[in-house]
Amino acid sequence: MFVTLPGGADGPAERSGDQPRVGAHELADAVERLANLWSLAAQEATVQLSPHQLRALRTLETAPEVNLTGLAARMDIGLPTASRLCDRLEAAGLLQRALHPRDRREVQLRLTGQGRLVMGDVARRRAQALAEALAAMEPGERSALIRGMKGFLSSQREAHFQPPHTS
Repeated sequence: MFVTLPGGADGPAERSGDQPRVGAHELADAVERLANLWSLAAQEATVQLSPHQLRALRTLETAPEVNLTGLAARMDIGLPTASRLCDRLEAAGLLQRALHPRDRREVQLRLTGQGRLVMGDVARRRAQALAEALAAMEPGERSALIRGMKGFLSSQREAHFQPPHTS
């Protein structure tokens, strides 16, 4: 069997896992559907937040007491955008600004109790949606997916600690 790969080269068909570019094309639809499932589950939470707001709260959940500059850097957004985002989250009672105990010029950002409850609700709904999707899969497919995702996460963690490739 022969297939035409992106770029026009013909060759023997191989399993998609053997050809990263082919695998990437095959996974694109699945990733999009997973992102939709993830987003819809979050929108069913008791408090509806934008993906940007959820990402900010998740960042604060994983990096407690980060300051505004740190949040902006972690989210790869500008300081004015981060400040407006925090204003909205603070007005909603999900985020609290507090003076740093050792440096009174620095303001820390923290999730409030309500913010933690909302993030817990979103996490539960997302886990339930994923569990339902995984339950519809064959056990072997489910195991292979979980192994593959663990490998993906491992490769991404390693990529964070290596210098970027220069040409």
